[in-house]
Amino acid sequence: MSLSHSFYEHQAQTTDSPYGIEVESAEGIYIYDTSGKRYMDLISGVAVSNIGHCHPKVVEATKRQLDKYMHVMVYGEYIQKPQAELAEKLTSLLPNSLDCLYPVNSGTEANEAALKLAKRVTERTEIISFNNSYHGNTHGSLSVTGNEHKKFRARPLLPDVKFIEFNTISDLSQITTKTAAVIIEPIQGDAGLRIPSQEFMTALRDKCTATGAQLIFDEIQTGFGRTGLLFAFEHFNVIPDILTIAKGMGGGMPIGGFISSKEKMALLSNNPMLGHITTFGGHPVCCAAALANIQVIEEENLLDSVAAKGQLFRELLGQHELVKEVRQIGLMLAIELADFETVQKVVNGCLEKGVIGFWFISCNNSFRLAPPLTISEIEIREACEIINEVMNSCQN
Repeated sequence: MSLSHSFYEHQAQTTDSPYGIEVESAEGIYIYDTSGKRYMDLISGVAVSNIGHCHPKVVEATKRQLDKYMHVMVYGEYIQKPQAELAEKLTSLLPNSLDCLYPVNSGTEANEAALKLAKRVTERTEIISFNNSYHGNTHGSLSVTGNEHKKFRARPLLPDVKFIEFNTISDLSQITTKTAAVIIEPIQGDAGLRIPSQEFMTALRDKCTATGAQLIFDEIQTGFGRTGLLFAFEHFNVIPDILTIAKGMGGGMPIGGFISSKEKMALLSNNPMLGHITTFGGHPVCCAAALANIQVIEEENLLDSVAAKGQLFRELLGQHELVKEVRQIGLMLAIELADFETVQKVVNGCLEKGVIGFWFISCNNSFRLAPPLTISEIEIREACEIINEVMNSCQN
């Protein structure tokens, strides 16, 4: 049987129309299929491969750890060098109040655990999230995702969850001393890239501080340089109580994490102990890859050029007659067109020509671009030329 048959007949499908690229290899910003066709990956596997596919330093670190050991024990019992070094390095790059990392397997698990931690810290139950937000697909994270179409078939979900409007200061009055946590993407991703005002973010922090509610920043999409700074909250000079991370963390390996203060994290270790537990979280191979990922970002000064590269995309695509708006921060872009039908034509047309873009869950009139931070100016110009050609054909 062919791989295609196995994929369509024996693997669970997430949509009725997957891209169906039969991958042979991937390197840098490119994916190659089994026929030899080359694709420019302008979504980084959805904000995962921020430093490009198969970066040699990540590959080397992964192989080096594989030669030593893989899984040896559930997280938290043994001292393992990759975990310890990753925790020390990552927390050294964060504010002092975010000094303790709990590594997990994915973004949705990170958000689940963050919600549990907030309830434990506050001994409250109410959670506030935002309309059009996206926080994951397991029951807890789906409960705080602000897209009813995504979750109506999974109900009942968590009780005591409220939704307010993103970037609307007046709605912050709904945060009270009953609120355990406010969970927010500092920049909404799947809503089509919505960037809040400085005033809103400052008011949100002040309101959470005044009420004792734990402020959770979901940086699963925005972290590790995607917006031009290591984390998006740095743009606003607002520090969360709990930070959740994943996607771009592992250089292509599966890993996530939630970060808070040592004092708060200690609450998960007693009464009851094992307040959060994970078998594979902090897998040594993934931690080794994540540490190498951070080192690449630093050593190659990748953050220095992100803003300019994002601006070049905006300039090259924003003038097209089909484009209604380009929303952009760093190398995170939403290209708004007239409607979903047009978006579908453009995305599918680009795919045929070897350029990979993608959809948004909660914004069907826009398509996303989030290329590796390593993309060059020449590659940006080549990609935009193809995208503009496809948009030209959609006008005919």
